[in-house]
Amino acid sequence: MSETTFPEKNLSRRDVLKIAWAFLGGVALLETAGVFISYLQPRLAEGEFGSIITAGLVDEFPPNSVTHITNGRLYIVRLGDGGFVSIYHRCTHLGCTVPWDQTAQKFICPCHNSQFDQQGLVENPPAPRPLDMFPVIIENGEVKVDTGTILQRNHTKLHR
Repeated sequence: MSETTFPEKNLSRRDVLKIAWAFLGGVALLETAGVFISYLQPRLAEGEFGSIITAGLVDEFPPNSVTHITNGRLYIVRLGDGGFVSIYHRCTHLGCTVPWDQTAQKFICPCHNSQFDQQGLVENPPAPRPLDMFPVIIENGEVKVDTGTILQRNHTKLHR
């Protein structure tokens, strides 16, 4: 029997670098494709910002109360007459998160001291307009908020 011999082929440094760059390029291409595909996937699960959020039962909100709904990035305001208002917690000046100040009974922006009353109307500029709102839905005794629909208000109310 004769022994088969194969010609010896040495990889040059250039060949190794070409293979390495091709491999790294393929990995980068796959990562980019993965990010792009995940970007196109719907991200709105029920109960997340951008969808309809169940805030709680109607009876859980006493009249003249302001309740922060963290996962909705909003406040539920129960008015004295029993009605509900949903206020987006983002300032209309520069987009800072505006907390409710229980002592002052108003929303006070920590960035530039814009102040808003319980219904989100401007009391102290520089905010150019009232806080945005979301539609509120009362269904089977539950308060639900459509955070996918932002309602902008254009009038201001100044107390001086």
